[in-house]
Amino acid sequence: MSANHPRRHAARKAAAAATGLAALGALAIAMPTAQAHESRHSAERDRTVDLQMLAINDFHGNLEPPAGSSGRVTELQADGTTKTVDAGGVEYLASSLRSARQGHKRTVTVAAGDIVGASPLLSGLFHDEPTVEAMNKLGLDVTGVGNHEFDEGKDELLRLQKGGCHPTDGCYEKGRKFKGADYPILSANVVNEKTGKPLLAPYTIEHIKGIKVGFIGVTLESTPDIVTAEGVKGLKFLDEVETINKYSKELKSKGVNAIVALVHEGGFPASGSYNYDCDAGGDGKGLSGPIVDIAKNTSPDVDALITGHTHNAYVCTIPDPKGNDRLVTSAASFGRLYTELNMKFDKRTDDIVRASVVGSNHVVDRTQTKAADMTQLVGHWQTLAAPVANRTVGWISQDITRNGNESPLGDLIADAQLAYGRTLDPGTDLALMNPGGIRTDLVHKASGSEGDGVVTYAEGFAVQPFSNTVNLKDLTGAQLITVLQQQVSGANAAAPKILQISAGLTYTLDLTKTGADRVVAGSVKLGGVPVDPAATYRVAMNNFLAGGGDGFGELANGTNQVVGGDDLAAFNAYLTANSSASAPLAAPAANRITVVQ
Repeated sequence: MSANHPRRHAARKAAAAATGLAALGALAIAMPTAQAHESRHSAERDRTVDLQMLAINDFHGNLEPPAGSSGRVTELQADGTTKTVDAGGVEYLASSLRSARQGHKRTVTVAAGDIVGASPLLSGLFHDEPTVEAMNKLGLDVTGVGNHEFDEGKDELLRLQKGGCHPTDGCYEKGRKFKGADYPILSANVVNEKTGKPLLAPYTIEHIKGIKVGFIGVTLESTPDIVTAEGVKGLKFLDEVETINKYSKELKSKGVNAIVALVHEGGFPASGSYNYDCDAGGDGKGLSGPIVDIAKNTSPDVDALITGHTHNAYVCTIPDPKGNDRLVTSAASFGRLYTELNMKFDKRTDDIVRASVVGSNHVVDRTQTKAADMTQLVGHWQTLAAPVANRTVGWISQDITRNGNESPLGDLIADAQLAYGRTLDPGTDLALMNPGGIRTDLVHKASGSEGDGVVTYAEGFAVQPFSNTVNLKDLTGAQLITVLQQQVSGANAAAPKILQISAGLTYTLDLTKTGADRVVAGSVKLGGVPVDPAATYRVAMNNFLAGGGDGFGELANGTNQVVGGDDLAAFNAYLTANSSASAPLAAPAANRITVVQ
């Protein structure tokens, strides 16, 4: 419409000149045109309102500030260097979100899954009730579901939504009943196998001071591959894109045009710095991984994708199927960052003005004032947990980290499982540990009053919070080699999952090659002796791996299974037996896998 204004104005000037009143005509026309121009701009201003969205993902019950590398973010500096910043903890997260909301009339706080699950002891000991209570207090409006919300099965997830005391442990305080989440947990693509109906609501419509925004929540379709079979029993996980597109149409049919997808699937940024420019070199060039294809194929009716799962930080522009720019964001994990999106909402179209959407990630730094209500909540649960949490289980002489293809902490856990396996069967030969089951570092610096180098039960729990069992299975040498090849091929070809291995097992991993060839033929040895494809080996592993989790289908084919005890108990027993205050445990050398880059 505005493109026609110059031509219309010129025609009127010509007509006025033809009657000899050019100057008068120009004046007469200019005044209403200017008024109309200002009127239009005023109407446009009145037509749109500001909307703020604040987003987190993968909180994993980290109420207390996370320790070690799990509690830091990398920040890119103006001169191109980087620095690390201590971040996270719900007391600081609540303060950050509350400060960010100030001055915003319309604001909504959302999450993209894994708010609970794989949680440190303060939350995990109480089946994540403390985290749900914290999310209620800090004003979470809606979350999508993540894979870890299924760690304890669908019935427990429903309890977290609806409330009620734990079916086994009961209520944790006399006269105090758990009320559940006062925000919806959305599971659009998680359906009952028999009925096809979603386990929880597929979407919600948030009414924000006169405007409506629809949120659709999905988790990654491959959730059954990374959660124990018992956790997802009776459920089916549908394609993310097809599900989002289905419900975006349904929302549109209800007159909801502003739509945001909360997607528990993510990508891999080109930089480890949370504030890097993802669009340098072109829209979305700084991001790879599953979320890219999801974003490219999700309906243009969706205005933004807030994502998670990979624990990475990014704010990227990925064009929708019509070629229009659309933001895709993730705020790392553990409450270390939050994403802020600001946009205009058009009241005439009832839609977000896509071109107005801007986003950025912000650090939840620990220099700000703590939220007093969160300090009270954390302290309350710390008091209840203290008799268990503060018990000493071992001593270490240095940080033992989970970083690298093979990590010192991974070696330590594998050695602990081998030692435990030999209590079940003295003939146990080796142990394998999935890297995703190692949730944080063991840090030498004291987390409380226990003293430097002391490992408490709570710290051990934070490393292995899943309550898995240590199982034994027989594998042939050929099967063992296949398992090692599955680390870098098949389901794990694009994003290798390198198993942590016990002492005595060695091999060469050549990352210059592709697929199964990355495991160098003939390099797999046990005790210095090449593994015999025809021989049988007794292998310890957790029940998640024993079921073929993380793409290790060959492990599910193992035979003569023995189900052992809790993996955390095995880890704690190993620490206690192999360390003391006078002889603390050093970090293993992490030299069992020879890596060729």
